[in-house]
Amino acid sequence: MKLFSPMNGFGARSRSGARDRLRLLSYNVQAGIATTRYRHYFTRSWKHVLPHPQRLQNLDRISQLIRDYDLVGLQEVDAGSMRSDFINLTEYLAHTAHFPCWEDRTNRRLGKIAQHSIGFLSRIEATGISEHKLPGAIPGRGVLVVHLGDAQPSLALVIVHLALGRRARLRQLGFLRELVSDYEHVIVMGDFNARSDSPELSGFLRASGLSEPTHGLHTYPSWRPQRNIDHILVSPSIDVRDVRVLNYPLSDHLPIAMEVNLPAGLRVERAAAPHRESLLAYG
Repeated sequence: MKLFSPMNGFGARSRSGARDRLRLLSYNVQAGIATTRYRHYFTRSWKHVLPHPQRLQNLDRISQLIRDYDLVGLQEVDAGSMRSDFINLTEYLAHTAHFPCWEDRTNRRLGKIAQHSIGFLSRIEATGISEHKLPGAIPGRGVLVVHLGDAQPSLALVIVHLALGRRARLRQLGFLRELVSDYEHVIVMGDFNARSDSPELSGFLRASGLSEPTHGLHTYPSWRPQRNIDHILVSPSIDVRDVRVLNYPLSDHLPIAMEVNLPAGLRVERAAAPHRESLLAYG
């Protein structure tokens, strides 16, 4: 996992630095584009291919929002292309929000025009990270799996961004069901592009044994939320203390937040401070 400067952690932890309570956030940041009207999809569509100074200004506002969380899953970030002024947006948010660790995976590469990615920011030490490609007629969707905690079984945090088409989503959820079946303690977060009561998501929850603690949390569109298509799903072993949508329209989606208690006996450690040479990229 890539490292940045140290920062005081959040959430409950013991004297040894181990934690048993975590604050989670899932956020589709739309590559830093602030969309507040449907017409902006047309009038501001050029921002998906060309750089603009407001992008980083908006990301700075997002960094203020996310810095209170332990683990953040990001969708629709750019790994460094023309539209992001060749700045890795996950890395930028890690730096500005003072997260010690970050990771990203690029799922769709469009040369210098765009590098579509999913990302992960953490104040917790990860014990393993893996990437999986999702099935679909159009390639470019993926899953990022982050393992937390040295105990067995560990906690698996799964970050996803599913397809727009229902047929593709059904295949992807089938793949995801097989993937999460390997884990006892699992949290799945991301942009599912499907409502809680949709046949595909309802079927996935039944088959996987995961649950959505609170239904009907509308996240899209951010300026007039009418659809609950962003979700955080948990295994029965995860004790959910709070879940809510944050009303900060800095993207076309609103972020969804959750606070959880970990299963008994499972502890995760605060990420160690990185060596100074890892900070040189930002002076």
